[in-house]
Amino acid sequence: MKKIGLLASILATLCISTAPAAQSQELYWATSGMYGPFNIQALIPTFPEAKQIKIPVSMWILNHPKGLVVFDTGNNVAISDGVENCKKYWAPGLCDLFQPSQKRGDVIDMQLKKLGFKPEDVKVLVTSHTHLDHAGNMGMFPNAIHVVQKIEMYQGWWPEKFQGRMGGAFVQADIQAARGFNYLELDGEYDLFGDGSVRIIPTPGHTIGHQSMKVKLPKSGTMIISQDAVWMQENLDGYVAGLNFSVQAYMSSVNKLKMMRDIEGAQILMSHDANQFGKMGDRWYK
Repeated sequence: MKKIGLLASILATLCISTAPAAQSQELYWATSGMYGPFNIQALIPTFPEAKQIKIPVSMWILNHPKGLVVFDTGNNVAISDGVENCKKYWAPGLCDLFQPSQKRGDVIDMQLKKLGFKPEDVKVLVTSHTHLDHAGNMGMFPNAIHVVQKIEMYQGWWPEKFQGRMGGAFVQADIQAARGFNYLELDGEYDLFGDGSVRIIPTPGHTIGHQSMKVKLPKSGTMIISQDAVWMQENLDGYVAGLNFSVQAYMSSVNKLKMMRDIEGAQILMSHDANQFGKMGDRWYK
C-alpha cells in the first residue's frame, strides 16, 4: 500500500510539473483606433442594408510564461492624429473611406507602455496577414521572432491586382520596414510554445496566407482570435466579406472556426465587430 501511495504521489507531481502554461497566461484586447462611420456594404457587399458602422482595429497582447506575444500591430503610426497625416501615408481614397480615428496613444508601442511593457520586451510577433490595418507597425519589433505563414509573405510583396497591387490594402512601406527581421515562416498549424496553450491556425481566404490564433486561458477558457477570417457578426450570420483572395477558402475558414467554437465551447473574437469590442475590449482576460 505504501508503494501505491508513493507512486500516486510521484504521478501527481509529474502532472503538476507538466501542466500547460495556460494556467498563468493572460490576454489583452487593444485597438489601434476606430474606422468610420461608413457604409457596411463597402466591406460586406452581400449585406442587404446600407447601414452606417464604426469598427475597431483589433490588436492583442499575450503575457505568456515563456515570453510576451503581440498578435498584429494595427495601423502604421504615420496615420495618427488626423486625416491629413493619413493621406500622406495611405493611398488616395482610403483615408476618406475608412476615416481612421487613431491617436498616437492608440499605437501598439503606446498600448504596450500602458500595460508596463516595451516593444523590445516582445519575444514573438504574430501577424495574421499583411494588410495595412494588421501589419502596420511590424517595423517596431526588430528583436522579436516574426511568425507569418510563408505564402503570406509573397502575398504582401506581390498581391493580386484586384486587391491593390499599387496603393491598396497592402502598404509596401509597412512590410519593407521589417524585411530584414527574423522570421518563423510557417506552412500550416503551429503550437507556438509547445504546450498547447497557443496555436496558430491557418485561415486562408481573406488573403492567401491569413492565420488566426487559438489561446487557452485558465479562467476565460478557449478564445479563438479570428482577425480577418471573421470581421464581424454579420459574417457569422452568413454574409460573405468582400476583398477575398478566394471566397471558397474564406467560407471554409469561417466554417472551421465555427466548428471549433461549437466543439470546444470556445469564443470567437472578431477583428472588426464594434459591439463585441464595446463589451469585451480594452481589458485583460485570464
